[in-house]
Amino acid sequence: MGIMGTVFNRTGTGGNDNSQDKRTYQGDHNLDIDTTLKPTDDNVISPLNQNNWESIRTQSVVISPTYFTKEQADNLKKLARQKKLEATQTKRAYKSLKTLEKTDATVHVEHRNYQKTVAKSEATKQRSNASLSRQLHRLRPEYVQMGKSIERAESKAERRITELKAKVEAAI
Repeated sequence: MGIMGTVFNRTGTGGNDNSQDKRTYQGDHNLDIDTTLKPTDDNVISPLNQNNWESIRTQSVVISPTYFTKEQADNLKKLARQKKLEATQTKRAYKSLKTLEKTDATVHVEHRNYQKTVAKSEATKQRSNASLSRQLHRLRPEYVQMGKSIERAESKAERRITELKAKVEAAI
């Protein structure tokens, strides 16, 4: 138990061999690359997950020159108009999805910046605690000297009181 523990009758985690926090100041860590670089979603595209290369095709490719009937041409025109409207809405939707991704990324980055600040602040606080602990250990010999000088003064006072009492009793 350290000085502060002795003075305040408390045990801290600094030198307690049973403390799991002790591993931190011995250089151990629990930072796992797989966990750190785990994708935020199973379907996110990355070098390790190419997802899929599917595309969209409303109409099959016309491989060779072909004559179309009026009915086929009308149906294709109607389908083209419908797909043009859907494409406009799809473009709006993808624009919104991109905005959501960017805002999610902004929040993610800001949260990580916050966590970095918390980690740095915690290290600063722990450095301050360690500095105080070192200073308190350096003061221990002074406290021992002060304690011994108080004990000597007390002993001297007790001896003088005993002498004075003896003189008073002898005079009586």
